[in-house]
Amino acid sequence: MPAGLRTWILAARPRTLSAAVVPVLVGTALAVERNAFRALPAIAALVGAIAIQIGTNFANDYSDAVRGTDSERRGPTRVTQAGLVTERAMRAAIAIAFGVSVLCGVYLVGVGGWPILVLGILSIVSGLAYTGGPYPFGYHGLGEVFVLAFFGLGAVAGTYYVQAGHLILPAILLSAPVGLFSVAILVANNLRDIETDRRAGKMTLAARFGHRFGAAEYAAALLLAYLTPAALAIARALPAGSLLCLLSLPLAIPLLRIAHRADATLAEHLRLLAGTSRLFLVFGLLLGAGLLLDAGLLL
Repeated sequence: MPAGLRTWILAARPRTLSAAVVPVLVGTALAVERNAFRALPAIAALVGAIAIQIGTNFANDYSDAVRGTDSERRGPTRVTQAGLVTERAMRAAIAIAFGVSVLCGVYLVGVGGWPILVLGILSIVSGLAYTGGPYPFGYHGLGEVFVLAFFGLGAVAGTYYVQAGHLILPAILLSAPVGLFSVAILVANNLRDIETDRRAGKMTLAARFGHRFGAAEYAAALLLAYLTPAALAIARALPAGSLLCLLSLPLAIPLLRIAHRADATLAEHLRLLAGTSRLFLVFGLLLGAGLLLDAGLLL
């Protein structure tokens, strides 16, 4: 693989991309289960979500480098700070990534109308403002709110909406466990960077309240992500097939052990982030498969 391509893949942070893919898969599986599936809106939603995630990651790479946050980096290399990509090139990459999302959004607005326009604008603005702008909310402990709103409710419900043309309660309910898993990915990243974030003034919740709080937040996000579909299926607010996602629960145990170790090594923190992303993908695939199974489409 050419060195330049490796650099841009590194900047895209592929370990975080399940946060963009899984919500669309779950929303689409629900659309299939409700006989509302439409291929082109589903594909546009997937491409748009991935583009927004990559654009946000590029923007974070650029903004953190400009602010000096990555000068003592412990985790994977940030390409702007390391000098592998110029600031000008990264700004262009941000524009291209969000430009792709806009192109997808134009089509989806034609399908879904003004609600999708509002969601798209807010998603792009929030992606840029996560670590950029005059009040970067990622620096003020508001990252979890951003993730729940856009990688949970916005992505799952929005994906269903552009295919069905309306919203239903299960689309909103399914956004909760999906958003919580995205929070777990964010917290796994923040646990690794507690000390360097503090020195840089990036006060995530983990940096503000310490490792014990961050570990508890990680555990709570995973626990609620599993309890929510279970409780809703038992209450018959979600199809019984959604319980299939519980099969992935044993995979969470070694990750919880790493998260609660205050003396975890850098390698262990990297395994925690990668493992949480993989677990999210398995969880989402099982959740989607459960919905299809409930509809009799996998029999």
